[in-house]
Amino acid sequence: MNRKRVAGLDGLRGLCALYVMLFHCWAYTFRGFPRYRGPEWLSWLGFGRLSVVLFLVLSGFSLALGAAHNGWRLGSLARYARRRAWRILPAYWAALAFSLVIAWTVVRQPHSAEPTAGSVVVYTLLLQDLFTVPTPNGAFWSIGVEALLYGVLPLLVVLCRRFGPAAMLAVVTLPVIVIGLVVFGGSPPQEDNWLAPHLVPAFAAGVVAAGVVAAGDRLQRLPWAALSVLAAIPAGALILHQGARWMVNHYYWVDLAVVPAMTLFLLAVASGRPAALIRLLDSSPLRRLGAFSYSLYLIHLPIVVVISQKLVIPHLGRDTVSFAATTVLAGGLSLIGAWLFAKVFEWPFRSWSDVITAIRPPASAPAPAISASRPVHESVPS
Repeated sequence: MNRKRVAGLDGLRGLCALYVMLFHCWAYTFRGFPRYRGPEWLSWLGFGRLSVVLFLVLSGFSLALGAAHNGWRLGSLARYARRRAWRILPAYWAALAFSLVIAWTVVRQPHSAEPTAGSVVVYTLLLQDLFTVPTPNGAFWSIGVEALLYGVLPLLVVLCRRFGPAAMLAVVTLPVIVIGLVVFGGSPPQEDNWLAPHLVPAFAAGVVAAGVVAAGDRLQRLPWAALSVLAAIPAGALILHQGARWMVNHYYWVDLAVVPAMTLFLLAVASGRPAALIRLLDSSPLRRLGAFSYSLYLIHLPIVVVISQKLVIPHLGRDTVSFAATTVLAGGLSLIGAWLFAKVFEWPFRSWSDVITAIRPPASAPAPAISASRPVHESVPS
């Protein structure tokens, strides 16, 4: 397996972000989510939370893969923190500004008051999982969770090095199960904050998957895809039978129940099987979608809310026609806007030198002369 790039992961991220966008188009068209009142054939769009859980598994895997290949050594913590900050903050802060402008001047997020000064402080500092304030963007809850999990990763890596990945996963998962059963009597409250503690196992499962990949090709031959299907049957059957309303009231357990299947599916992708699926996930359109999936996740919801609440629903009501119109208009604007947004705020910035270069581009240097002693094609680096 390629240590630098696992084929199919970018496409998987892109599909996850696309599904979350479709979920929001669906949820804001039909009234009363999770008490769904739309057509049954669209009910498959009601499971957006599962895409976010998969995002966390993918994140743990991607961040831990290098450490797993290096004997579970993450390297410089300062370098790790700096790279994480440059990866998420420029685009996130730009999306926060965009979301605040929309919430203050066009339409606030449904089910939330208008953002306040406290909202600006909390969301700027990525503390939204710890403090309850009006939100400028309902999708930002997971960014706060992700930021907290970034801080947990060094500890997870140390536990993997000293006790092994399986023991690490047990250490972070058993307390979540005990708290759910003993402290909350099996029915944990479904809050909007303090979600990171019970989502640590999803992130840690991705770390374990990185360890499996780093263990070598001897594990690549295992039937990961078939195992993932078998693991998905119990949780999937229960979720499909009970529906989105039940799932929303049981996120605490659902999040844990789907992680094994997601982790095994990720290992199937990393192993390159089934080949047809990998070719699809690694196709050029999905790779391109994955390249700006973070930006799509960040900015799509304010666009969906504006289009649905201000344009489509007042004229078309709430039915399949309005859902189609919202999906086409908001989805199209979100995809185009996310690509442009990534080009401006996400891709160019990985260090202060990138910022300085963007503000003040260096003078063009003269092209080097090509030696007459060798052919032109040999002078051009591959």
